[in-house]
Amino acid sequence: MGAKDWLLPELSVFFPAYNEEKNIGPMVRKAISVLEKITPRWEVIVVDDGSQDKTGAVVKKIASKYPQGKIRLIVHHPNRGYGAALKSGFYNARYQWITFTDADGQFDFRDIRNLIAKQKETGADLVIGYYLGRKVPFYRVWGSRVWELAVWLLFGLKVKDIDCGFKLIRKKVISTIPRLEAERGPFISSEFLIKAKRAGFKIVQVGVHHFPRREGSATGSSFKVVIAGLRDLLVFWWKLHFKDRR
Repeated sequence: MGAKDWLLPELSVFFPAYNEEKNIGPMVRKAISVLEKITPRWEVIVVDDGSQDKTGAVVKKIASKYPQGKIRLIVHHPNRGYGAALKSGFYNARYQWITFTDADGQFDFRDIRNLIAKQKETGADLVIGYYLGRKVPFYRVWGSRVWELAVWLLFGLKVKDIDCGFKLIRKKVISTIPRLEAERGPFISSEFLIKAKRAGFKIVQVGVHHFPRREGSATGSSFKVVIAGLRDLLVFWWKLHFKDRR
């Protein structure tokens, strides 16, 4: 493959993972098979957020088959939450383009081609996915809509699916915006997009496929996580409107 045929010059991929020993192997292997076709320089990072199963062991076994540094494992002890996992991925990625997706197998990593095509078409700094039919219980869909309405009313950010776990990001965005703060709750994606928008970065959207979870169980809709997200949202709003103006 000639240099002009590569879709990106380099790409960091990371997967936030919590108790995904049955899903993480297939996700990493599929990502590698795609990466080898679209970029000459790549890395895969798995952020094991305090898993109590063999998620880390599965990743180490795959990493042993590749040159050092190609497959990296970052481990949190104890579990810190989705926001913390995203931050570890963002701030440890080495290449000028970064993508991440969930480790639960509900996304098809081959859709990264669509995100890249959208970026080339628009020159965007962030390409964020939106669900082409989200395969989760209806109450989670409605919960997301209420959350998106709150973010729009408080911050003026309106996108189709704020929390869709498939995004392509220019590394410059991560190094430019104020450091991300959310840890436990679901506010991290909203915080990230709000800060990127306020910094003047271009955000576009593209549809991605979503599939039912086959193994394991989701933890993002637990009561504690939702409450933590609401707290982060209100604290961030207060900082923007009051504390930062002092």
